[in-house]
Amino acid sequence: MARSLSPWLWLRKPIYIQARFSYLHMKYLFFSWLAVFVGSWVVYVEYSSYTELCRGHECKNAICDKFRKGVIDGTACSSLCEKDTLYLGKCLSAKPSNQVYSGSWGDMEGIIKCHMEEVHHYDLAAELEPRREAASFDRPTKGTSVEKFREMVLSHLKAKVGDQANLQDLAALVLGVADANKDGQISLAEARSAWALLQLNEFLLAVVLQGREHTPRLLGFCGDLYVMEKVPYAPLYGISLPWAVELWIPAGLRRSMDQWASPSWPRKAKIAIGLLELVEDVFHGTFGSFLMCDVSAAGFGYTERHDLKVVDAKRIVPEAAFQEAMRERRCEVDSDCIYGADCYTSCDLTKHRCTTEVTRPNLAKACGALKDYLLRGAPSDIKEELEKQLYACIALKGATEQMEMEHSLILNNLKTLLWKKISHTKDS
Repeated sequence: MARSLSPWLWLRKPIYIQARFSYLHMKYLFFSWLAVFVGSWVVYVEYSSYTELCRGHECKNAICDKFRKGVIDGTACSSLCEKDTLYLGKCLSAKPSNQVYSGSWGDMEGIIKCHMEEVHHYDLAAELEPRREAASFDRPTKGTSVEKFREMVLSHLKAKVGDQANLQDLAALVLGVADANKDGQISLAEARSAWALLQLNEFLLAVVLQGREHTPRLLGFCGDLYVMEKVPYAPLYGISLPWAVELWIPAGLRRSMDQWASPSWPRKAKIAIGLLELVEDVFHGTFGSFLMCDVSAAGFGYTERHDLKVVDAKRIVPEAAFQEAMRERRCEVDSDCIYGADCYTSCDLTKHRCTTEVTRPNLAKACGALKDYLLRGAPSDIKEELEKQLYACIALKGATEQMEMEHSLILNNLKTLLWKKISHTKDS
């Protein structure tokens, strides 16, 4: 009986091997197809994101068309549109409305920024990134005198920074920037470019803090396209990875990678001192106070000498304009009274209006951003005192009667502690 079954066994064995081979073959084909599908989807998403975010050629074409028609003028117009010496390089845009490119201008490296949509005025009651029509550069109108334009600038600055005693000096700085060819006269085309730029917080801050150590220089402009000095190292800490890679990296490993990519502690201390000095510059500065409404690593960088520089100043906003907008904003809960990531007030439930005073001052936000950055790798002899001062700084409130005195005391104590530790090193 056993002998009679043996031929059947020999016949079934090849069939089994063939079935298993077919199964493995199908499995291989399935996973190959899946890999191709996922890869194609990732490429499609990346390409779609790139084409939506990176529209520099559209921005350049629109700006140069206005320049050739004589509508706008500026220090960068000829280089961008005629000589082709202002070159748009790598796309760094995070939003379609704000085109950001690294680039070169002759032998200078810069960051080129262009706004695809018009920013009419500082309006916190609207969306943070509302969709608007392309800038038309229709103000000031034809026939407007230089004196009338000066009055327009003064009125706008008063609405932005408040009724400062030295508002005339700030207006003079703006008009000085507007005179692109430095001939002592402001043409209508130059005035239109300056007016479009004046609507942008980053441009206003560049004018207010020009010459200060922690603000990149404004290299030139054409319409509402402008070129800023390039900051060599950004963001402030951590490494930038493609979003597809970010999805698969655990938070703990991501923090370790950021720590690995950070400079040595003395250099981190010097960078931190720079952020504290920036807080001083914008807190009751020469032309009023500014609020830092997004104190994150992405908004800052540093130079070869480890001096802090602002990379993105869109969320550093004039306090007077912020308060005026908050005063008009309706609310039901405190979370209705927020701008950016870090500027929030409380809701007055009796009036259903937002209050005007921010609950956390700039210094508390800066210390919150620096806490982990500074405590990692801090020398053991100052770590306990440094941690104590940082937590005292983070606990600062914005509406206390002695806030300014506490602010100055904590700021000076932190700077002194850090400088004392690194002053004898080459990193200082």
